[in-house]
Amino acid sequence: MAEALEPISTTIAVGMAAALTGILARYQNIFYHFHECCRPEWISFNETRLKTDLESKLFGQHIASRIILKAVNGFMSNDNPKKPLVLSLHGWTGTGKNFVSKLIADSIYAEGMQSSFVHVFTSTLHFPHSEHIATYKSQLQQWVRGNVTNCERSMFIFDEMDKMHPGLIDSIKPYLDYYDKLDGVSYRKSIFIFLSNAGGDGIIQTALDFWRKGRDRKEIELKDLETALSLSVFNNNKSGFFRTSLIDKNLVDFFVPFLPLEYRHVVQCALAEMRAKRLKPNHDVADKVARDLVYFPKSERVFSVKGCKTIESKLDFYM
Repeated sequence: MAEALEPISTTIAVGMAAALTGILARYQNIFYHFHECCRPEWISFNETRLKTDLESKLFGQHIASRIILKAVNGFMSNDNPKKPLVLSLHGWTGTGKNFVSKLIADSIYAEGMQSSFVHVFTSTLHFPHSEHIATYKSQLQQWVRGNVTNCERSMFIFDEMDKMHPGLIDSIKPYLDYYDKLDGVSYRKSIFIFLSNAGGDGIIQTALDFWRKGRDRKEIELKDLETALSLSVFNNNKSGFFRTSLIDKNLVDFFVPFLPLEYRHVVQCALAEMRAKRLKPNHDVADKVARDLVYFPKSERVFSVKGCKTIESKLDFYM
């Protein structure tokens, strides 16, 4: 028969266990402090930062700024969303689609775009061959499922949707739908952002029509663009959204149009880039950079062909 433990022995054992638990807890807190993990210390939405960044760093995009701030704030403020947040950003190159994705990531993740919970897929890099689409579908499902299992506050950015093979993106349709859980995994707190040049021509035509009529571009409203934009993307047989169930089943929460940028917006981009480089803003240099770009239509030279995309490299040349 086993001997009964002495009271003092029991006290020592309990004390040692408590001390060990305390040490482990402290070690765990230190680990969480230095190593990114799916906790509020590393993932916490800063509405003020997003609002300030959109106002001070994004130019000529009054529609996009308003929608993005409202959509992200509403989603991140909801502790029990019914589905993931799905945004589709459309417009010509250099208008700010990738940049806005970065601003969203910076406002949510302490590590911003470098966070291990932010995942970027580029169609021409990750899904280059049409003959492998079945494999890509399986891989994409596994990547999304695995990462959301690891952290429900994951963000997925799909760049070059206009170059993605039609049908591929439908493989993740269940994860974007109104399901509480799928195979034990909840996707409702994740964010999916699609970036595409598709629909850009229609956006440009609307902006040009307003300009030719002498109307302020800020008079352009989402209702002037959204329906035509979603239809043009849905019916474009060269786009990754061609006849996709994501649009057909209304799983895209917002189609966000990015307007073409004018000369004055390019100047603002150049000045902002100077500030980002901790240089004293120089309006003369900003004007030189802006004048060096190509504008269209050729006869009127209204919009920058590449938006603000080449500003950084050109600024290095002039400074």
